[in-house]
Amino acid sequence: MEKEYKMSAARAKELEEELNYLKTTRSDEVAEQIKVARGFGDLSENSEYDEAKNEQGKLYSRIAELEEVLQHRVIVDESNLATDVVAIGCRVTVAKTDSKAESEYSIVGSQESDPMNGIISEESPFGKALLGAKEGDVVTVEAPRGAIKYTVLKIER
Repeated sequence: MEKEYKMSAARAKELEEELNYLKTTRSDEVAEQIKVARGFGDLSENSEYDEAKNEQGKLYSRIAELEEVLQHRVIVDESNLATDVVAIGCRVTVAKTDSKAESEYSIVGSQESDPMNGIISEESPFGKALLGAKEGDVVTVEAPRGAIKYTVLKIER
């Protein structure tokens, strides 16, 4: 079975726009870089040509990745989700059980995560531990330095 990529409709639209840009505008730019670099002479010692070909490889790789993600995307309809359990699309406030410091996170699909800004993937260890939890539940997250326990304080849509 193919991997499913869960995401919001807005994120799917962003990825479609990026794919369109890469296939049209960016592809033309890279082709032009290669054309210009070929004009510099001997390709065996032409660093501009090598760099342009590397850029072309990165471009094709990203296009293939986006096509794979978009082909197997699953749009999460957040309006149909329960409001009393942690699920994709919710905002959850947690506190470590050994301290009173609260943290707030958004739970999203893997293609939308941004951990540095509190946007956690449902596939991450933290996201997996939180999924299905209710307010007041204590969840255990397996981390490299050992298990960490969190109490779910609040769930919002």
